Amino acid sequence: MRTFSLLRLALLLCFTIAAYAQNPYFYGGQFDPTNQYANALANENTAIVGGDPYGAAVYQNFYAESSITVTGLFTNNLNTFLPSSGYWEIRSGVSEDNGGTLIASGTGAVTNTRTGRSFRGDNEYTNAVSGLNVSLPTNQYWFAMVPVCTTCQGEAFNTNSFGLYSIGKSDLNQQYFTTPSGPYFTNANNVCQNCQFPAFSSGVYAVQNTPEPTSLLLLATGAIGTVGVLRRKLF
Repeated sequence: MRTFSLLRLALLLCFTIAAYAQNPYFYGGQFDPTNQYANALANENTAIVGGDPYGAAVYQNFYAESSITVTGLFTNNLNTFLPSSGYWEIRSGVSEDNGGTLIASGTGAVTNTRTGRSFRGDNEYTNAVSGLNVSLPTNQYWFAMVPVCTTCQGEAFNTNSFGLYSIGKSDLNQQYFTTPSGPYFTNANNVCQNCQFPAFSSGVYAVQNTPEPTSLLLLATGAIGTVGVLRRKLF
């Protein structure tokens, strides 16, 4: 009976992890076109062809509340072009006029999926890169995911959010905007008058890193002890 109970507990834990993996680890929140402060900030400006590696980018912060491995990044953008790739970065220690430390970056295949929302005549799309494998210890980070087209021109504006359907932890009003020619990592709220960018509609896919063998042994021992205590109480 004890073996069966432990097996059932392990299977339940596996199913829970599998279900959780289908959802973002972090999401700044959904864009609400009806909000009086609904706006959007260039995540890739008209210099798409000449941008190296981007024309403009915005950085959303989030907390890794435990050791995680990032498997994908996405931004929700008002696109006027079909991106051919996505450029991404993950940084730590970002502040005003300071890009902090670049932890990882790259360019990969990007998906372009309609969200069903629109603003000022432009449709919103989720642009995502997947297949990443970036291990992050517990800390605060900033990330950018820029949809890029090297053979066309257009615009992609990362929509802002006021926390609607947000997931995970971040610091509001600590998002940054940068371009290769300046401004350089300036707070998004300072880019234009009457702008409010507490968070961006962008997110992180990640899985929690597997504990070390010693931690697994302690976890298993604790689970067995808990089952034993419950059995004594019940019988």
